Amino acid sequence: MTFEHLGAPSEPAIEPATDPAAAGSASVASLVRRPSSRHRWWAVPLAGLGMITAAVPLAVSFVPSTAFVEKSRCEQYDTSVDPPTCTSRVAEAVEYALVPADAEPVAPRLSIEGAPTYDSQGQIYFVTITEPKISLLDWFITRNNDAARLLSRYDKFGDQTPQQLTQSGQQQMRSAKDNAMYVALKAAGYPVELQQGDVIIDFLLCLEANAAGTECVQFSPADEVLDPGDQLTSVDGTPVTTVDDLGPILAKVKAGDMIDVEFVRNGEEMTGEIETILAPGEDPPRTIIGFRPIDTTTVKLPEGIEVEINTDLIGGPSAGLAFTLTLIDQLTEGDLMGGHRVAVTGTINLDGDVGAIGGLNAKASAVQQVGVRYFLVPAGQGMDGSDGVLQARKVVGDDVEIIMVATVQEALDALERIGGDPVQLVDLPTV
Repeated sequence: MTFEHLGAPSEPAIEPATDPAAAGSASVASLVRRPSSRHRWWAVPLAGLGMITAAVPLAVSFVPSTAFVEKSRCEQYDTSVDPPTCTSRVAEAVEYALVPADAEPVAPRLSIEGAPTYDSQGQIYFVTITEPKISLLDWFITRNNDAARLLSRYDKFGDQTPQQLTQSGQQQMRSAKDNAMYVALKAAGYPVELQQGDVIIDFLLCLEANAAGTECVQFSPADEVLDPGDQLTSVDGTPVTTVDDLGPILAKVKAGDMIDVEFVRNGEEMTGEIETILAPGEDPPRTIIGFRPIDTTTVKLPEGIEVEINTDLIGGPSAGLAFTLTLIDQLTEGDLMGGHRVAVTGTINLDGDVGAIGGLNAKASAVQQVGVRYFLVPAGQGMDGSDGVLQARKVVGDDVEIIMVATVQEALDALERIGGDPVQLVDLPTV
């Protein structure tokens, strides 16, 4: 059967599309419709919602955390029960966060002149943390991060002003470098001497702490006059230049007597009157003012030898062990780290003891982020608590091996166990 064409002869017939893509496009085009007025109305609130969603994080980043976030701190404990329970708490605004800063090699910051030095394939890293102010957005991001710690103003500064805390941190760094030079040069066989410095207040003695040992409820009477960072210049009318000057002066004073003191605070000369006390727990009894001085001892290097450690504005004593090990490595033959990169934290004293530090969880995170496998930490951190080794291991998992050491010798032994060369030392301090 055939069909006749019924269209008007003057109108050419339209051939069907033979390109499938063209056919699809034509099909889609035939389905496109102009939006109805109802659809256009909904576009307005949807666009507004999108703008609000984008603007909220930006706005929250400008809102300080203190506006909405608080943490509680126990002020009083009931000691009649075991364990003691908190009976009074105070709410404090969260203003800062303790977070990782960096882990970087010590060697590029260190220079030795006038003594032979030896190269190593390995590197000792020192680790830093920071405590910046945070916004509400910062709090939201870090609130459940095991490597961070939220702080109130009291947590960060205690009873010190920001300026006093900075000054104390800088002095502690100077002491850490001097102690490291003394221990390392002595261990390498160089004649080094110690020279005492100014009498600077580190902190006032706590005569009574709360049951948990977390806060002081009674400081020594000197707290009414002196602040951390003050430099004593005269006691009971006698000039004071070093800590050793205090003993003979106070030997003539009875506990409870009032003495005059002269001191310098932020460059300003000041005076005051302080009630003396007995040194807690000492036999025979000894009269004291009631403060602990910062270690301002400096090292007198052998003639012709110069050692510089550039720390910029970094404060605190926690790089002491890292400086000590780097100096020993450069002053002695062999590779102390066996070609490894090893992060180290811990204070160092003149006896070669390694002391505990703060922010271990954040420091462990900094070590993990730079890909360092080994991390030497003070044994004095203990296992539990916010600065304990268990918390740090929780942060880094199996990525970082955390090794606890209590002395320089234990640190050297640990480095030898992971492949470092044994070091023949002349006079390593012993406890």
